Amino acid sequence: MVDSWALAPPELSDRDLSSIARLVYETSGINLHEGKRALIAARLQKCLRRGGFRSFRQYIRHVRSDETGSELTAMLDALATNHTSFFREPRHFGFLVDTVLPPLVAKDATIRGWSAGCASGEEPYTMAMLIVDAMGIEQSRRVRLLATDLSTKALGLAAAGIYKSARLRDVPLPLSRKYFAPGIGTQRGLARVVPAVRELVEFRWMNLVQPSLPIPPQDFIFCRNVMIYFDRAVQQRVISALEQRLAPGGYLFVSHSESLSGIEHRLRWVAPSIYRRELR
Repeated sequence: MVDSWALAPPELSDRDLSSIARLVYETSGINLHEGKRALIAARLQKCLRRGGFRSFRQYIRHVRSDETGSELTAMLDALATNHTSFFREPRHFGFLVDTVLPPLVAKDATIRGWSAGCASGEEPYTMAMLIVDAMGIEQSRRVRLLATDLSTKALGLAAAGIYKSARLRDVPLPLSRKYFAPGIGTQRGLARVVPAVRELVEFRWMNLVQPSLPIPPQDFIFCRNVMIYFDRAVQQRVISALEQRLAPGGYLFVSHSESLSGIEHRLRWVAPSIYRRELR
């Protein structure tokens, strides 16, 4: 039998697009523009088909009326773009190890870092393996890395810590040999982050626009390739929230493609895309 739904899937009208864009912006701060129409239609049509909805309007009403928030989460999951990689923008990690970490190690206190917008986990695991490599397994046990994201799907992948071996191409060979266990049998072609690295990272769901987690002062925060999805007003809210969660002397890392120009803050520029909260 021919699948009539597949032959004639619901069309995304201008009104539907506007409603979806408004809902996504109100709840996550993500700015969906007209250029994303094809992507939105393709990704959400799968949600419509799975739920048996005959139109986008019917689907939107359902998402708005779901008091549990699970349908909204599923919609945001479908729309999320979780592009990332190990050692992405590697100079940041060099700065972390060479400049940020040594004085923290010398204090002999808990070291806290946060990957805000961690996607499928490559960023926080890159931090963790470098920290373990620099401090040793025993000393690194006093490190607490928080990794948050809006996508529950991405967080599930991150928490598992299992990646296709091809994803490790940017990991230096000595580190990949030390901190990834290759799969065997049916897991051949996969690699899993070793426990000593996985245990440093706590993955939690979080909406940066409506932060709800109690987060203690952080020694460093990576929030990279996240603000590109926000307009200036939302960027201001996010940077202000991140600044408040930095410990005195703490560092904020943003992407090289992002800028804090035009955003009010009291952070000091120390290197391209790296800022620091003053000690006093």
